[in-house]
Formats: sequence, structure tokens, C-alpha cells
Amino acid sequence: MTTNQALPELEQLLQLHDQAGGALQLHELGRVTLGERELPLLAFTLGNADPALPAVGYFGGVHGLERIGSEVVLAFLTSLVTRLQWDESLHRMLASMRLVFMPLVNPGGLLLGTRANPRGVDLMRNGPISAEAGAPALVGGQRISPRLPWYRGAEGAPMEQESAALCAFVEQQLLPHRFSIAVDCHSGFGFVDRIWFPFAHTARPIAHLAELQALAEMQDRTLLHHRYTMEPQSRQYLCHGDLWDHLYLASRAEHAEQAFLPLTLEMGSWLWIKKNPRQLFSRHGIFNPLIAHRQQRVLRRHLGWLDFIARAAWSHERWRPQGEARALAHEAALDRWYRRQA
Repeated sequence: MTTNQALPELEQLLQLHDQAGGALQLHELGRVTLGERELPLLAFTLGNADPALPAVGYFGGVHGLERIGSEVVLAFLTSLVTRLQWDESLHRMLASMRLVFMPLVNPGGLLLGTRANPRGVDLMRNGPISAEAGAPALVGGQRISPRLPWYRGAEGAPMEQESAALCAFVEQQLLPHRFSIAVDCHSGFGFVDRIWFPFAHTARPIAHLAELQALAEMQDRTLLHHRYTMEPQSRQYLCHGDLWDHLYLASRAEHAEQAFLPLTLEMGSWLWIKKNPRQLFSRHGIFNPLIAHRQQRVLRRHLGWLDFIARAAWSHERWRPQGEARALAHEAALDRWYRRQA
């Protein structure tokens, strides 16, 4: 894809903003230079900004090659904007919670069709955090060269503009809230749709393990016959520079009383390749469903989960474990994800 072509996802976002009127607030977080073009880093907010109320953030396009991540977030935002015209329950929900969106974290990578940003940096290896022993070579993040994949950026360099914008937006819009969830949408190898939570840099459990156990149990009871596997990312591999590890640790340091749960949706792209093996011969086909009806099926399948997360955050006081129940949930989570690893 050449740099003089339009970015349709950007056009769709601007149209949604116009369609929503004043309900959807637009935030320009910076501009990325790509040749003679400047691409805006756009984010959107919806609902009540009171930090005493819960909040959810939806993010996509961190890896430009994984276009389906942006498309899933855009589809969910489109559904919400359309429902604003008629859905009274949505208006009641937005009166008592905050929803924020950054569907195109890496617009330069999306336009170029690359995993990294235009400077060759993998944004999800760009955070100021290093993995403990055991991170795999290259895929865990490397500083050898931007010509190789999974480049973290130069030692001691500031975060890339896109990474810094995402982090600043989360720090402003999510971390001050008493309870918040972030959902980052990607495609990844495998036949299973995985929901990862921190840590990626260490196999140690995070402080909010009890909340994640309660959320996983509620998901299993509510989304009957779902095909998601929820687990810490460390069960698959360790890596350097994970932005969500960095932001989770920042939330613990700056807002220790609050609960911030970062989740990453890794859609299993091998499912699409299995149904259409010719996709293996396309760089985009390895990470995205290329046939229209399969793309629509993927969007339909995940919209329900994104809505479930919004409603779970809105109702968090009804299901978050407290006191002795929290201690029991923590022990159950250790059994589920750390003591009985498959």
C-alpha cells in the first residue's frame, strides 16, 4: 500500500464523530509524519468522566499489519454510535460510566501494512520495561536493528510518539477511575481466541488476580459456549517493553487504591488460514480474514464480548470479590493459571 492512498479507517472514524454529534468527543493526541503526509493520532471519549465511576478503553491497530484489530474496535464504536439514536439502556449506562477509544494507535503502520510503526519500532515492545530471564530471542524484543521484526527502539531513547500517546491517554482517561478495564485488539497465531492479561515481562501473578478470576468465571457463566481462553500472557511467552505491563505498574504506583485490568484480545488467525489456506501466500492473509463473509463473522463474534466487558465494568460492584471471597478467588486463580499449568 502506497502512502498516497487514503486510510479508510480514519475516514470512518471522522464520519462516526460527525454522526454522533456532541456525544462523542474527539481528541487529537499528535501527528505522525509519513513522507509528505501527516496522520493524526485520534482518540474518542463517550459518557461520564467522573473518576468515581468505572471506565473501559478499547484500542486497536497497535500492529499495523493486524488490521482486524482496528476493524473490531471500529465495528463496536459504530454499533454504539448507532444505538445512541434509540437505546435508552445505553444512555443510562453512559450516564454512569466512561468509554474511551483509540482504534488506530499506529496509523502509519496501517497505511504501510507493517507490524511496526514507520520508524521500524514495534510499539508493543517499546515500553520502558525489560523482561526477566527467559524472554525468547527476537520475538521477545530486540535492539539489533529496525530492519528486523520486534525492534524495541534504541537503548535509552524515549518512547515512540504513538506509544507515548497511548500511555498518556490511558493515564489520563482510565487510571484515575476507581475501576477500569483496557481492551487491546490484535490477531495472533493459533486456533484459539485468547484473552491475555499481565504480566508479559515476568511469570509472577499481578495484584488483581482475584478480580480476573471473578471476571473469567462470570464470562464462562454468561457467554455460553464461548471459545475464549483467558490467561496471563506469560503462559505463552515473555517479552520486553510491553506497554500494558508498563501501564499496570504505573497504576499500582500512582493509583494504588484503584483497580486497572488490562486485557489483550488475541484473535486466532490460524482459524482463517485453515478455512482458506491460500491466505498463507499473503502477508496480510496471515493476520486477517481476507474473505468478506469471514471478516463479518469475526466482527459479529467479538462484538458480544466487547459489550460484555463494558457491562461488566459498569456493574463491577456486583461481582468484584471482597474480603474473604477475594482471598478465595485469589487462591482459585493461582490454581487455574499458575499452579496447574497445562
